[in-house]
Amino acid sequence: MNTSSEKQFRPEWVIRVLGIGFFAYLFFGFMLMPCLNTLTSIFRAKNAAGETDPLAVIRFFFAGNMGKYVWNSLKLAILLVITVNVVGVSIVLLTDYFDIKGAKILRMGYMTTLIYSGVALVTGYLFLYAPDGILTTAVKNAFPGFNASWFTGFNAVLFTMTFACTSNHALFLRNAIRGIDYNTVEAARNMGAKPFKVLWKVVFPTLIPTMFSLTVMTFITGLCAMSAPTLLGYDSINPEIVRLAGSSVADEAFPQARAALLSIILAMFTIVLLTVLSSYERKGHYLSVSKTKAKLQKQKITNPVANVLAHIYAYVLFIIYMTPVVMIVIFSFQTYGAIRMKRLDLSKWTLLNFFGKADYEYMTNRGKYKLREGAISGVFSNEATLGGIKLSFLLSVIAAALACVIVVVACNYIFKKKGKKSGIALEYALLFPWLLPTILICYSYRTYFNSDTIWYVGNTNLYYAARVRILIVMAYTVTKLPFSLRMIKASFYSIDEELEDAARNLGSSPIRTFMRVKLPIILPSVLAVFALNFNALFTEYDMGATFASSYGTTYAMVIQAMCREEGLYGYNINASGRRCASTVFIMLVSGLILYLVYGVGARDLEERLEHKKRRKAWLRKLLGKKDA
Repeated sequence: MNTSSEKQFRPEWVIRVLGIGFFAYLFFGFMLMPCLNTLTSIFRAKNAAGETDPLAVIRFFFAGNMGKYVWNSLKLAILLVITVNVVGVSIVLLTDYFDIKGAKILRMGYMTTLIYSGVALVTGYLFLYAPDGILTTAVKNAFPGFNASWFTGFNAVLFTMTFACTSNHALFLRNAIRGIDYNTVEAARNMGAKPFKVLWKVVFPTLIPTMFSLTVMTFITGLCAMSAPTLLGYDSINPEIVRLAGSSVADEAFPQARAALLSIILAMFTIVLLTVLSSYERKGHYLSVSKTKAKLQKQKITNPVANVLAHIYAYVLFIIYMTPVVMIVIFSFQTYGAIRMKRLDLSKWTLLNFFGKADYEYMTNRGKYKLREGAISGVFSNEATLGGIKLSFLLSVIAAALACVIVVVACNYIFKKKGKKSGIALEYALLFPWLLPTILICYSYRTYFNSDTIWYVGNTNLYYAARVRILIVMAYTVTKLPFSLRMIKASFYSIDEELEDAARNLGSSPIRTFMRVKLPIILPSVLAVFALNFNALFTEYDMGATFASSYGTTYAMVIQAMCREEGLYGYNINASGRRCASTVFIMLVSGLILYLVYGVGARDLEERLEHKKRRKAWLRKLLGKKDA
């Protein structure tokens, strides 16, 4: 009995029990219960007489204009599938399949959406194409009859998101094309097939699984779009949910229930699409290749006219991708006067949009000059902007780290319980947030935890004051669990089971084995996932907009509001310049993280040793030391 009791209360057993309890608490408390509350709230709406009417919201949906938001989102998603696939396939073929001059430079331009996205990208496009944007102003001056308000509504959202959503093609489709067996292409060419026929008959069929996944991802992105419709004035589902969430019954009929219904509609679309994708993937897709796989060689376009048109098309796309980046970088070093007039003044360069403060003198309505001290301020000198950076940095680091820790512990348990119900249940629980749109999770948190009657959080209103930051961290963490699980779980397959057996035979405890044997092997992948999670959360907009408050103003919300009061009463004079500088800062942070993950982190041991050797040789040469 004593032996059994000691065995039962070993540290490993205690940790396992606490871990299972924590996961149960996380799943039921922060995934299942809030979403069920949102679902049931639809049928708890009250009519004008104060009576509960389960079908009131549904009748309102068909009688009112709620259907318009669903249709607008569907229209955007359907057209995005076409435009994004056309542009996305084009940029990959132009840089990795066809022999196009300057392909490396073109690829760098096409992949700029990897280092700035979301609200930063949309504000960048607004800086160029808005009614007072740089390019719109230039075209308006050249052609007075030009409609300066062309970049608003559906057309502006479609244009922006078409080029913003090709980053997945640049990553995944490029890998699929680079994995094609060149022997199959060469065989088709030897049989007399022309380049474009080879592309259509041989290459495209091998890309169908990747294209299908990208199409589903693009459709969901268009359906759940938030930042572009909000900033460009397009009535779609997500912005309407956020608007209704901040409304009250005094303003309009049962706004919370309507927001819940729109959230559930989004969830239904997402679940159906992910189910179709999973069913399609389970069928399996295979391609017969030669025993000795050959590396793909770029194909020359033999038709001179087609070759010229391909080059023109490639560089037109390059200009579209690069123009916002170049102009934002340049204008981030311009004075507020040059930015306000949208005219580049190469004689005046300044770092004021990044650092420091300056006073501003302006004339009041009474014709008197007034001095506003510190009205001109840089990103790192402006309290609101710096506060947003600090808050987003802190919350993103905590959430990214928490997601990685939870998934690492969960994966260790899943691999120990291979084939058992407990391991399978845990895996599906962590994948559960993938079935739901981000806006549904955030809206559910906002309404469910905005109460002091939730016993398992200590009857504390988590939406009140500074406690809203706890909700943001939890929302960040929960939405990143599925992605982290898919990535980190793959790294566990690289662990040799013989290493674990050897450690056990030497008397090592499970905890010590995990810390000293398993963790060092998977650590590079875990750090990569942490970096990518942080990159995505640092400028995240959808969740920030849902939880927006004086205590929860994230960096993305600061960027959005930066120009709202520009120049009003002599405040925020250089808000546009500070917005450009903020975008540059985001690009630098994102670029550094991507370099560490896909550059340094992607090197194998041999490459790292060779790079270290070259670095040492360069340092010795720089210091004038001779080799021994």
